[in-house]
Amino acid sequence: MFAFLTKYRPGYGPAIGWFTLCTVLLCLPGSRFPKFNWLSQIQFDKWVHIGLFSILVVMLCWGYWSRSKMGSRFSTPFALFAGLATAYGIGMEYVQDGLIPNRSFDLGDIWADAAGAVMGGWFSLWRFRKK
Repeated sequence: MFAFLTKYRPGYGPAIGWFTLCTVLLCLPGSRFPKFNWLSQIQFDKWVHIGLFSILVVMLCWGYWSRSKMGSRFSTPFALFAGLATAYGIGMEYVQDGLIPNRSFDLGDIWADAAGAVMGGWFSLWRFRKK
């Protein structure tokens, strides 16, 4: 199902593009988001954060995997990328709180960012680890 991930070796281009898209989306003013009540009941924004950050880590790991010849210590970059993505999420929460209109700091978003980053790292370990 995910065979294209190991056949196509893109480098870091897709990761940089996804990082840029995440930054744009995380910096949108709060007034640009719909106010549907049922979306808040299912914590839709947390699922979006999980998705954004898991894809970010997978893209970073895919770029790393496509450019490296790592052997037994291949899990180190995955943990590093998950940690960097989580730090990026924490930083973006402070940016939202201080610089973006109608947005605020949300600890739940940080947990969702970290969960997404870890899930992306686990998926990447499963998909890209040399057997």
